Amino acid sequence: MELQLGIAICFILALTITPIVKKIAFIIGAVDRPNNRKIHAKIMPRLGGLAIFSSFMIGFFIFNPDSPYVWSILIGAILITAIGIIDDVYELAARYKFFVQTISALVVVLGGVEITYVNLPFDYAIDLGYLSIPITVLWIVGITNAINLIDGLDGLAAGVSTIALITIAGLALSLSDMFVAFVSLLLIGSTLGFLVFNFHPAKIFMGDTGALFLGYMIGVLSVLGFKNATLFSLIVPIAILGVPILDTIFAIIRRVVHKKPLYAPDKMHLHHCLFNLGFSHRQTVILIYAMSALFSIAGVIFNQSTMWGTTITFFSMSVLIELVVEMTGLVSENYRPLLNLLGKRK
Repeated sequence: MELQLGIAICFILALTITPIVKKIAFIIGAVDRPNNRKIHAKIMPRLGGLAIFSSFMIGFFIFNPDSPYVWSILIGAILITAIGIIDDVYELAARYKFFVQTISALVVVLGGVEITYVNLPFDYAIDLGYLSIPITVLWIVGITNAINLIDGLDGLAAGVSTIALITIAGLALSLSDMFVAFVSLLLIGSTLGFLVFNFHPAKIFMGDTGALFLGYMIGVLSVLGFKNATLFSLIVPIAILGVPILDTIFAIIRRVVHKKPLYAPDKMHLHHCLFNLGFSHRQTVILIYAMSALFSIAGVIFNQSTMWGTTITFFSMSVLIELVVEMTGLVSENYRPLLNLLGKRK
């Protein structure tokens, strides 16, 4: 009963706070102006993540879920939300955001949240030892940026984050990890309340405030939720977060192929590619939601399945990913090895 109440309270809080944040965004100049890279055609407030953060924090302190990691997680969340707010107002250089992301991740890792070992098939585990801290920091920072990079359409980052959080909450409940489940559900309520104003046509954007906060929290919760899983502990969160992770990986590959800086912006992310194929704004968002749900189902299968079931799922997902990459031109319009092979066979 407390879980449902937590979602409901955070949902109502987000519904109430978001219009207030929208007014604040215009007053302080936290707005997104149209340009040749942007899809929207008018000035939009972009501080919406503050509503997600505020409603979550209020809900968190109302229910006060118990964990030895509480304060380190909250301090990291405050730091990363603060840099998001500053960026939404002043548009900071990427290096400043990366620095604060790293500090936020270090705070939570030093508080005890870390990947200490990686479980592999046949009851074999790799003890990470001294590598546990840098690997955990890299994971949290990577997921934070992955959610930020996918935030390019109305409701996209909020919806993909919600799907990932639903899966994390469900798997955490199956592992009897009530803290991860409860925090995930509070975030779901806050994000869904904001999504009412953010789905196309959006009235407000979450901005870096929301994307960085959600990415950070998902990264931390995925470490907490799966570091003690019995099998494929690393593959499960990777599968759940498959869409933003792959979009980030292929963005890096694309920039290396075209000899551009890693932080150079472009209009070749997954949502841009689907737009180029003729899908509408809503259709593109819903398609990516469906992909995220499919990855989440794969994550559940990885967690519950036998060795053979996991192998078949992994192979099927790999083929599907390759087909999507080639059909959308995510790396390059000329990159089509599998489609060319299938065409030759015909």
